[in-house]
Amino acid sequence: MKRFTGSLRFRLVLSHLFVVVVAVIATALLSRSLAGSFFERHLADMGRDPAFGGMSEVMADQLRTGFTDSFGRALTIAGLVSAAAAALASGYAAIRVLRPLEGVRRAARRLASGFYAERVPIPAESELAALANDVNALGEALEKVEERRVRLISEVAHELRTPLTTIQGYMEGLLDGVFEPDEEIFAATAREATRLKRLAADLSTLSRAEEGTMELVTGPLDLGVVAAEAAERLRPQFEGSDVALVVRRAGDLPVDGDPDRLAQVFTNIVGNALSHTPAGGSVEVAATRHGEAAIVTVADTGTGIGPEQLEVIFERFFRVDRNAPGGTGIGLTIARRIARLHGGEVTAGSPGPGRGATFTVEIPLSRRHD
Repeated sequence: MKRFTGSLRFRLVLSHLFVVVVAVIATALLSRSLAGSFFERHLADMGRDPAFGGMSEVMADQLRTGFTDSFGRALTIAGLVSAAAAALASGYAAIRVLRPLEGVRRAARRLASGFYAERVPIPAESELAALANDVNALGEALEKVEERRVRLISEVAHELRTPLTTIQGYMEGLLDGVFEPDEEIFAATAREATRLKRLAADLSTLSRAEEGTMELVTGPLDLGVVAAEAAERLRPQFEGSDVALVVRRAGDLPVDGDPDRLAQVFTNIVGNALSHTPAGGSVEVAATRHGEAAIVTVADTGTGIGPEQLEVIFERFFRVDRNAPGGTGIGLTIARRIARLHGGEVTAGSPGPGRGATFTVEIPLSRRHD
């Protein structure tokens, strides 16, 4: 009983009936007041009309009584008919209004059960159409999240498979006596283990960045200095790869940020540039000020990027060249996330494949720089 009386359909019908009852009562009171006045005036006119030959008081009382009884019965019947008509009309209206809501309810349950492709038909009513559009937008967002989740699991499994397979191959070769337990085998196994460890660390960093749980220990710093120091730490790798590293320091570029996280941004970007630049090429790191932002560019003479890949390279595990040496495939994703946590952005530009690429890191200048 409580479930029925608490339903929206019952309340809609009850509200319509309440409006009808109030209207009937108001109509009855007003009609009785006005009808009596009009009838008395009509009786007076009849008494003065010679055609009636005068009207006795008894006859007038009988007319009043007959009029009052007839009028009361008519009002009662009209009120009952109005209430019945209102009940039917309100019930139909409630069904029309609540039917789209029932569709939204079913869709919400389906979405909650994992059927993210579920969509709600758009009703004609603008308010209900807005609600249906919101539910459909939620479904689309959940569907995309699920697609990313499935793709992430597949990508992580793929990235883990290669080093694990390599380590397994070395171990089985050692156990079967195919390989001699020498320094080269141990070094190769250690490299693959290090790759697994780096992948786990990068995934943890990316997860915290995407969830907004990454802790930033911010303070005043010079972005140009942070970028230069990160690049210089990679100089031995550049020298070993026969790639020139040019670092151009700028003037004062004060920003508020986490020095370790921002250093990670530049380490990932400069390391990425090195892995895509062949021997004899160069990578230039330059810092400057543009308006109210500190800008650091990392330009290389490497393999370049196609225009259709300038955004997708920031997606997890995407690589322009799957055969190129490199890290876990999420370094650029992490770099962009960290920059955005600082209110900045990382973008990529390239004239095209084989013509190098330029990555730009933009961080707002500190308001205390003036």
